[in-house]
Amino acid sequence: MATTEEKTELVETLKGPRYYRVSISGYGGESAYMSISKEAHDFWHPLLKTNGDNDLVAYMASDDGEEPEYDEIDSVPEEAQFLHDKDDDNYKRPWYESHTEFEHSYGGTWDSCHILIEEVDSEEYNSNVVAEVLNERIDELNDRLGEESDYEVEMVQMGCCEEPDCEYIAQLYSSEKGTFFDGIIETLGDFDVKKLTIVTTEFLNGEDTITSVEYDGVEVDNQGGDTNGKGYYASVWSNK
Repeated sequence: MATTEEKTELVETLKGPRYYRVSISGYGGESAYMSISKEAHDFWHPLLKTNGDNDLVAYMASDDGEEPEYDEIDSVPEEAQFLHDKDDDNYKRPWYESHTEFEHSYGGTWDSCHILIEEVDSEEYNSNVVAEVLNERIDELNDRLGEESDYEVEMVQMGCCEEPDCEYIAQLYSSEKGTFFDGIIETLGDFDVKKLTIVTTEFLNGEDTITSVEYDGVEVDNQGGDTNGKGYYASVWSNK
């Protein structure tokens, strides 16, 4: 004979699919990492140490054909123009599409973001909200679930990016605020937060960035977010 719990689950199943919108918002950004020459590193690195990153940001964030205004230099010597592609008529590529890029990241940092779960009436993007299920900081939710389950449930699963094999690296980071993830989960029955997994990757800047969301072992499709830029930060370093 079926238990009361089994009967309840069967009733929920017979009701058909239910839909839950997952939104993750807070602080994070987009970052591009690219290999550069020793000559480029040796030009930019002393400037960064002495005067900050204003001139490097100006070079990296400006478009091809646009002459930026620099604070401490008059121009960038050819050997330091690492965004210029010599195999493509010396075209200056955008920082987010560098010809020497080896890593790219985008997302919110897990310890500065909130997660909002809402039941909605369909899987469509503009579906109507039926009820709010959860609204909490991700780090606090992760701690709460761990304490309640004697740390058998770990909602946040952390990984690291691969170590690059290049000797010199440049990075531009676009700091942003807003919604980084917006997706729909389809379930039979109630949403179970214990089946939710937030996957993060630690990139070379040391930040643990949310790279995907899973529910019951299945990756949730990110339908896109909406963020506002807060500023650029640039750096170069030796990876020897």
